[in-house]
Amino acid sequence: MNEEVKQLVNNTLCYFPKSFVNSGNELIFEPKNNLYFRLDDIESELDFKCKLFAWLSRPISKGLSPYWSKKILKSFNWLLGTSFTKEEMRLIYTYLGNGTNKSLCIEFVKTDYDLSLLIPENKRAASKS
Repeated sequence: MNEEVKQLVNNTLCYFPKSFVNSGNELIFEPKNNLYFRLDDIESELDFKCKLFAWLSRPISKGLSPYWSKKILKSFNWLLGTSFTKEEMRLIYTYLGNGTNKSLCIEFVKTDYDLSLLIPENKRAASKS
């Protein structure tokens, strides 16, 4: 794991109070709700951020109780320096959740989380040009 990724993991450990890295090299964000992802294939900050959206957007938007959703979203926003709402996370989950569109996720992260990339009307217009 390079220094850039180590720093992101350390930041995660600060912003997600019960987080830890287990012996299987999984970053556990919240053990009670089993929120985690493997660190093995993460080589850069971009990989890390894309994986955050792929694996945490669903539980935040619809998989957790309101209490946990709010708590995880708050930590997620602190970690990335964002202010996403639960509704915005639903939109993110629809187009980026579970790693369904990695190229779009990369573009989303590189544009500092430009939500207009995820709005269906804009996606259709972009695909025609």
